[in-house]
Amino acid sequence: MCSAPGCSQPGEFRAPLESGHRSDFDGPGDWRFLCLDHVREFNQRYNFFSGMTAEEIAAQQRPYAGWERETRAFSAAGADLPPKWADFHDPLDAIQARFRATRPEERKDGRPLSGEDRTALKVLGLEVDADRRALRERYSELVRRYHPDRNGGDRSHEGALQKVIEAYQLLRKAPAFA
Repeated sequence: MCSAPGCSQPGEFRAPLESGHRSDFDGPGDWRFLCLDHVREFNQRYNFFSGMTAEEIAAQQRPYAGWERETRAFSAAGADLPPKWADFHDPLDAIQARFRATRPEERKDGRPLSGEDRTALKVLGLEVDADRRALRERYSELVRRYHPDRNGGDRSHEGALQKVIEAYQLLRKAPAFA
């Protein structure tokens, strides 16, 4: 039954007690059950922050409230343990740390390579740290190898030649080879 005085409706909706007792480590807190009309009335006047100090209100309203606790969403069922949020200053590092071993190799000079650049380097058979000179030399070598004029008119390598030309055109304009 509804716990509102004088109401005989079924109490289907849970609401915290007016005393302000909140859930803590000792249990979920104290509840009462109200009918639809009385729970609507309760919700209109309910203030979560009543009885809190200014510091407690600020702690509840900070943007990262709750992130310092691990939850089931970050459980390690079937995978290696995720990093603890407290171990990182930047939350993005926590996300990236798990995948750092699978990231593609970076250039030693720090110049960026896109996925297309990496694919083009594979077509030419070059390493990630190749420089502009190595790019030109490898391009010249492959063009001589696949060009029909150098193969006695054999046109079976035209597809490979076209891929080499496209890869070179892409890489010579790439920031890593500028």
